[in-house]
Amino acid sequence: MAGPPDVRIRVALASEVPALEALIARSARGLSRSDYAEAEIEALIGHIFGVDSEVVADGTYFVAEVDGQIAGCGGWSRRRTLFGGDRFAARESGLLDPATDAARIRAFFVDPAFARRGIGAAILAACEQAAIAAGFRELALMATLPGVPFYEAFGFIGTADAIVPAGDLEIRFRPMTKRV
Repeated sequence: MAGPPDVRIRVALASEVPALEALIARSARGLSRSDYAEAEIEALIGHIFGVDSEVVADGTYFVAEVDGQIAGCGGWSRRRTLFGGDRFAARESGLLDPATDAARIRAFFVDPAFARRGIGAAILAACEQAAIAAGFRELALMATLPGVPFYEAFGFIGTADAIVPAGDLEIRFRPMTKRV
């Protein structure tokens, strides 16, 4: 899979989960400050954000590399879970039906050192292509507030914000969908 000329998209490996978890924390801390308070960011990292090992095992979670360095990650899923890593309690492993359900776009994070260089767009393109190839005609995701403009730029439409508990805090997200 390819993205912008300097970006290589490939399937994530289980052995990379610790590096991806570190990238996710860097991304959240570096790119979420305009929309979330520090306490909210730390609650997100501790309770919701993270790698979903089922998506990695399914081979539908990708990494973006620039010059051999992991610059971002994200994926799609045919499982019911809409968002959240392994630490997030509200998970459903059941499989979706491509004829009636929307594939899930999951856990997009870009290292702040690589922000705004087409990393997220390259991962999203790979996810959309794979979901379409698997028979899905709709995509659904739960966007963080800083992610909303990104997803809107690629045709996703949001609904009313959702409030999700994260430890002692309640955090705003926006459910979004797209027909493909």
